[in-house]
Amino acid sequence: MGDDDSLTPEIHPAGPDALLLRFALTPCPAAMAAAQVLAAQLERDPPGGVVEIAPALVSVLLRFDPAITQRATLAQAVLTRADAIASRHMAPPPPTRRWTIPAAFGGENGPHLEQVARKLSITPAAAIAQVCDSELRVLAIGFAPGQPYIGLLPEPWDLPRLSDLTPSVPAGAVVVAVRQIVMFGAPSATGWRQIARSAFRTFLPERAEPMPLRPGDAIRYAPVSDSEIATLARHEDGLGGAKLEVLA
Repeated sequence: MGDDDSLTPEIHPAGPDALLLRFALTPCPAAMAAAQVLAAQLERDPPGGVVEIAPALVSVLLRFDPAITQRATLAQAVLTRADAIASRHMAPPPPTRRWTIPAAFGGENGPHLEQVARKLSITPAAAIAQVCDSELRVLAIGFAPGQPYIGLLPEPWDLPRLSDLTPSVPAGAVVVAVRQIVMFGAPSATGWRQIARSAFRTFLPERAEPMPLRPGDAIRYAPVSDSEIATLARHEDGLGGAKLEVLA
């Protein structure tokens, strides 16, 4: 994933009542930041007729009510905002919430940690420190209910996916690739490298807030032992000891 900051916002139709504003074809940091800025602007001041705003890594999907607005009218309004953001290379808006999530790194909970550390030419302890010291954000929620894409890790973490799928990683697995982290809410196959495991469940339908993470949330990982994760996994709230701090 490169750092090219050349952005070309484009509008694409998405079914009978939605459109997609896309800043780039690849998840470069500049496009990710632009998508976060646009989503935040739209949440604060949505155009008339918009009924849903769903940010992704480098794009924002808007659903609208055709009885209130026309696709062309909405597209022009959104594209005007996107062009202004792209031309100014704006930084992402500051987070309003921060999660601190305990995770057990290495061993059975992170079978690829040593491999990742070798690729980075650092020790496993240094790799853990880099993850836990990074200023991470929820970039998007997708693929499965509540599943976060979290980033960005330092540039050396621009690691390719594995050549073969791992048939299954457990719920709570913390996996890495292309400077990003995914935290699985349920057992899943993956081509990303598992470096840790949390007891945080990103989706529990019976919970008061089934999907507690939101795009834009700040994320910090706090290393804990294997035995601590086992204990945290028994918490009925499914938050695995995670703490939420409201910043603004």
